[in-house]
Amino acid sequence: MTSTATSIAVIGGGITGVTTAYALAKRGLTVTLFEKNRYVAMETSFANGGQLSASNAEVWNHWSTILKGMKWMLTSDAPLLVNPKPSWHKLSWFVEFISNIPHYERNTVASARLAIDARDHLFAWAQAEGVDFDLKKEGILHIYREKKGFDHAGEVSKMLAQGGLPRRAVTPSEMKAIEPTLAGTYYGGYFTESDSTGDIHKFTTGMARAAERLGVQCLYGQDVLSLHSDGAKAEVTVANSAAEGGGHVTHQFDGLVVCAGVESRSFAAQLGDRVNIYPVKGYSITVNLPDAQSQSAAPSVSLLDDETKLVTSRLGADRFRVAGTAEFNGYNKDIRADRIRPLIAWVNQCFPGVNTRQVVPWAGLRPMMPNMMPRVGRGKLANVFYNTGHGHLGWTLSAVTADMVGGVVHSAFKPSVLVATGKPQPVFQA
Repeated sequence: MTSTATSIAVIGGGITGVTTAYALAKRGLTVTLFEKNRYVAMETSFANGGQLSASNAEVWNHWSTILKGMKWMLTSDAPLLVNPKPSWHKLSWFVEFISNIPHYERNTVASARLAIDARDHLFAWAQAEGVDFDLKKEGILHIYREKKGFDHAGEVSKMLAQGGLPRRAVTPSEMKAIEPTLAGTYYGGYFTESDSTGDIHKFTTGMARAAERLGVQCLYGQDVLSLHSDGAKAEVTVANSAAEGGGHVTHQFDGLVVCAGVESRSFAAQLGDRVNIYPVKGYSITVNLPDAQSQSAAPSVSLLDDETKLVTSRLGADRFRVAGTAEFNGYNKDIRADRIRPLIAWVNQCFPGVNTRQVVPWAGLRPMMPNMMPRVGRGKLANVFYNTGHGHLGWTLSAVTADMVGGVVHSAFKPSVLVATGKPQPVFQA
């Protein structure tokens, strides 16, 4: 395994797949990326909340999450909605989720550290490659209407501080100074000046072009049917739509990295690994700001409303993104009107001067591990690797986990060469 032409397949063209392909190519590996859609970033990486938010590193493994899920189970517009219909996948996931509650603090601190490290990689890559993605470095303001939520945020701030992230409590008057367009009455807030926002679709598309300039072969419209490895060689079998009557084509590589979002679980099973990802649907609306009044009435600073579990991002002058909610409903991708209405109502309430006539709804499936930590590193077989399961922090953590898995893959095939950072590369396993 010392050939200079080591070939690696990357499965998935979302944010993690594209950044992984880029990180591998930077290390001199020959990379082929497989994406089932016609373009990169057309599913979960298409229209998320836009936040690069170390301040949102708190994992969900807390008894309050369980209680809220039970309370809201029959409320269609609840921030957290669980379809009560049982399935073995869902039950096994929740059992593991509950078993990770004792690790809530440890994993929150670890997520914060990862998110801080990810910034350096992401900003450096975007600058080096000239990627414009509507980046705004104006911080993120967490807003609270009641003392209970504000007090919990104070405890979370202590954990974030352990991870190296400073954020400060702010009064309602300070909140108004930070974001003057925000309407309503609030108990207080927390402001993280070092956080930022951007358009994930623009970034992923730009990084795909950069990866291609480094020699990555991006194969689009490739429906991957199966993955196979014997530990020395890996095979990727895709549907061949050009062949008469269908058929398939098998490509061979030295190794492969699974970055396939919610489909990673089934691919991992084919490779002998258990990656217990569950799809957690999130919704967003992109509010077009067609006139000067709406543009001035929409916020510039990113917000996170902990009560409604909604986040916002200003994307350029004429777009305002609002996203959030969590829906445990299997692999269903339907955009439900009863889940979109609360997002529009929230905009009307908090930013009444914004015209909401032109709203584009969207839904995507977050790939979540039960411990809320991404699966990054080796599989059971020597030439199989994973970078998947980032949950609600996929955009935030993407660059650092790509660099981590890039280092692991590189050292597996060229063990005598140090990874680019020269630092120990932590690996997270489920």
